[in-house]
Amino acid sequence: MALHHNLIGGEWVGGEAVANINPSDTNEVVGEFARGTAQDMKDAIAAAKAAFPAWSRSGIMERHAILKKAAEEIMVRKDELGAILSREEGKTLPEGIGETIRAAQIFDFFAGEALRLTGETVPSVRPGIGVEINREPLGVIGVITPWNFPIAIPAWKIAPALCYGNTVVFKPADLVPASAWAIVDILHRAGLPKGVLNLVMGKGSVVGQVMLDSPDLSGLTFTGSTGTGKRVALSSIEHNRKYQLEMGGKNPFVVLDDADLNVAVEAAANSAFFATGQRCTASSRLIVTEGIHDKFVAALTERISGLNIDHAMKPGTHIGPVVDPGQLKQDEDYIAIGKQEGAKLVTGGERLERETPGFYLKPALFTEATNQMRISREEIFGPVASVIRVKNYDEALAVANDTPFGLSSGIATTSLKHATHFKRNAEAGMVMVNLPTAGVDFHVPFGGRKASSFGSREQGKYANEFFTTVKTAYTLA
Repeated sequence: MALHHNLIGGEWVGGEAVANINPSDTNEVVGEFARGTAQDMKDAIAAAKAAFPAWSRSGIMERHAILKKAAEEIMVRKDELGAILSREEGKTLPEGIGETIRAAQIFDFFAGEALRLTGETVPSVRPGIGVEINREPLGVIGVITPWNFPIAIPAWKIAPALCYGNTVVFKPADLVPASAWAIVDILHRAGLPKGVLNLVMGKGSVVGQVMLDSPDLSGLTFTGSTGTGKRVALSSIEHNRKYQLEMGGKNPFVVLDDADLNVAVEAAANSAFFATGQRCTASSRLIVTEGIHDKFVAALTERISGLNIDHAMKPGTHIGPVVDPGQLKQDEDYIAIGKQEGAKLVTGGERLERETPGFYLKPALFTEATNQMRISREEIFGPVASVIRVKNYDEALAVANDTPFGLSSGIATTSLKHATHFKRNAEAGMVMVNLPTAGVDFHVPFGGRKASSFGSREQGKYANEFFTTVKTAYTLA
């Protein structure tokens, strides 16, 4: 099996081989990928720094053409790339293909943005002086991404970074090197100059630490755990570096008495359990008013029983495996904690055996939970959800906002009054009405509040706030 190398300064560089294991079938090796060293990361940062002056002054048509070419290849190869994603991460093949299409759309959007760069010319308060206000590239950007969206999240960080003239050093999550390698290979062959995009796969404690310690990164964009996000912040403050954090969530989904039951159940099931619940926007707190509570629980329990948990590549699979043994143990630990805290496990929570060995877990649903329980406060990041009974809308809103996180928030209701009030008063960066809490369009801002996010929003035109810096220039006429 061929070894997939790191890309440093435009050259493919080998290293220690690490097997990438399929969580749907632990007997299958998806590929062999190089594990980078600390020196590899130092070399990658140096290469990006050397490439920055020329790339930051490159023409907008060059950037447009490269990003457009990458978008087109990703779209043409969507089935192949989606299959790679599903094999290494465990989400179903339709989900893998859907994520790949989203990555293509992101690159296509920023190909267009490269042609839409604008500035301002304004008069000075002093006669005879002109003022120009423009955005310029930030510099060398460090990109650290998680395993749960191994194509889409790298796309929405790398595409704007390149669009606005930055150079990039990319460190993907250890569990999903195949998706990262494929995206970098496509961009490399699309014509990026040497050193503009560098890929270093490896342990976060080794290559990631070099990124945190480097004074040569002008910006660091990170998606991952809250604990690591704090380390990114502290190191960036030390180096006076711009940083952007997308971290955890404990997202609420409110169901009111007046909700359409079918709409509420489908949105809740999707929010809590699809993609194996491994989404930062997943809703693991289902806050239900007492008038509809029993009907909702019965209908959701029946919906869960109809979900097919199996190999990610198998037709008809609704939910694939958990990503790895560590995540599976974490899910099981929280299920045990929920029972100990007094919540009632009404369905699921047990490991499943399938034709191939994998990390299969039946979606777990708790009732009689309170918002003070650990299963209601801490991010589980698996197919585990808790139903919290409340009296009315006012209590539902209060419970929804009673969390240290603030990424996504949803409500099921047919009341325009309550929907409007919830959109204004939910303490979250994104609000969904009669829709799952997970899933946003590629051209609009993504991000949250409180402990979920820090810094400017990702995606869409809002991305320029992080990847550029503003310059004001004065000219005497």
